[in-house]
Amino acid sequence: MRLFRTAALVAAFSVASFAAGSAFAQAKYGPGTSAAEIKVGQTIAYSGPASAYGQLGKVEEAYFKWLNAKGGINGRKITFVTLDDGYSPPKAVENVRRLVESDQVALVFNVLGTPLNMAIRPYMNQKKVPQLFIAAGATAFNDPAKFPWTMGWQPNLQAETAFYAKHLLARTPNAKIAVLYQNDDFGKDMLHGLQIALGDKAKTMIVDTQNFQATDPTIDSQIIALKASGADTLFLFTYAKQAAQAIGKLDDLAWKPATYLHLGAASVGATFKPAGLQKSKGIMTAGFMKDVTDPQWKDDPDVKAWVAWMNENMPGAELSDSLNAAGFAYAQTLEQVLRQAGDNLTRENIMAQAANLKNFRVGLLLPESRINTSPTDYRVITYMKLQRFNGTSWDYVD
Repeated sequence: MRLFRTAALVAAFSVASFAAGSAFAQAKYGPGTSAAEIKVGQTIAYSGPASAYGQLGKVEEAYFKWLNAKGGINGRKITFVTLDDGYSPPKAVENVRRLVESDQVALVFNVLGTPLNMAIRPYMNQKKVPQLFIAAGATAFNDPAKFPWTMGWQPNLQAETAFYAKHLLARTPNAKIAVLYQNDDFGKDMLHGLQIALGDKAKTMIVDTQNFQATDPTIDSQIIALKASGADTLFLFTYAKQAAQAIGKLDDLAWKPATYLHLGAASVGATFKPAGLQKSKGIMTAGFMKDVTDPQWKDDPDVKAWVAWMNENMPGAELSDSLNAAGFAYAQTLEQVLRQAGDNLTRENIMAQAANLKNFRVGLLLPESRINTSPTDYRVITYMKLQRFNGTSWDYVD
């Protein structure tokens, strides 16, 4: 269990400032908010099979602490309570109950993983507590009609797989596809999305699928079976640990299929370095953020500001680990929502502001990207570009 208490947010870098429907005239408060404080909760994997993603929480804690020193959002401090769930859905449910009922947080932020967010979603919506900017891309999370208190952030999984399928069908329309997927809501959603995107060709193009449990120690046997299928194209619908294992096994087997990797695992620090940078060469993914280590962005003002921030606030952290940039961007998005909420800090208005982001720009997203949400469309990040790892950084693929 980890407990961080930090203070409030101020405008940073290229965060756009405007207040859609804010109510500054008369202060209104709900649970977890007051004239002095906004309490934000989180449950995330600091231990267990997805512990690499605990880096998100560490960056967000540092971001809130940094903003704390700047004076706060509209004069209010952020108290950030972040707990370890070990990537266990039952533990995540236990944690959010504590956060809501004992810690009295205003909202729960950036919970990791499709199965965990699925597990807590009924409770969060029953209690009418914002479940904001979750670190999961299941298509089901964009469902404001049925679950109005739950909102994602990254491109949704079926949009991601459709993006890959479009490229593959144009490049290799008769490809033989093998799929490795995590045997839960996350992996099944990606596999289903790929099948939908391939349409009638799915039955002939997909020659084998293999799955694994998040807690499995290795996926070697699955990779061996996939190679034996004769596939020339591989989809890895995994998180970082299994992605690194798969890349290592591909090298052991001297198997070099065209490989598409889930964007949530496409981290140089969490996946490619453990697997081996040269072994990871050629992996493709859907990019939606600037690769801060790529020379093409070395003079970009937002990247330069982020590097300076990292050096000051997280010395020793790997700049090449995309989770550091992602955590920063997640935190900036929440900052914008809370600024827009102004002095109306009820849970209802916090959620309403999350659903009314207009042309909002986060500096570490690709330049073409803008965030636009509405009460009927909770998609946050929608812009993607295909990119291929060159052994050091990413090259865009036409």
